[in-house]
Amino acid sequence: MNPLSHLGPELEAGLVALGLAPQPLAGRLLDYLALLDRWNRTYNLTAVRDPREMVGKHLLDSLSMWRHLRPGTLADLGTGPGLPGIPLALAVPGLQVTLVESIAKKTRFLREVVRQLGLDNVRVLEARAEAVAEPGAFDQVTARAMDTLAGILAVGGHLLAPEGRLLAMKGQRPDAEIAALPPGWRVEALETLVVPGLEGDRHLVTITRDPAKPA
Repeated sequence: MNPLSHLGPELEAGLVALGLAPQPLAGRLLDYLALLDRWNRTYNLTAVRDPREMVGKHLLDSLSMWRHLRPGTLADLGTGPGLPGIPLALAVPGLQVTLVESIAKKTRFLREVVRQLGLDNVRVLEARAEAVAEPGAFDQVTARAMDTLAGILAVGGHLLAPEGRLLAMKGQRPDAEIAALPPGWRVEALETLVVPGLEGDRHLVTITRDPAKPA
């Protein structure tokens, strides 16, 4: 029995609020959370220590962007312990997720999650984003707390297909970062995200290449 099963009702309510079917997704997410909690005690993979806090701050926060994804390929840059990539891979059918992380203890954890959960739509790359030699390979790139928008594009923009999109998760509305976008990129959408049970601002910025202003 999953040691975190008592968190099931809270997680299921959050999934319903996000428009996701709670079963069997909640059980799969709790399996991931149990692994994260166990490894975190030894390897310090995340500063959030309480599994109940992880439900909102990690699982539901990651899934708050699920409606904005399209089937296809997604690179999650600086994924850490697999956020948002693993929850999204569990929730979005047809999504092929590549988790990019340079810290070895985190990639060891990620590979164990892939193995134990049988995630055949997830692969792990132990590398810095700028060192991933797969130009144009991804329909979508995401980063949850990696850098400024310009910084994310500098290290990961080469990974996007010509019509690809960067989906960057931010806290407060990042107007200054948007103003500092490098030439050749434009904001396609800026949307407010609502995370069940969490206070504070959350935004999703969608960025695409600007054909009118090539880099």
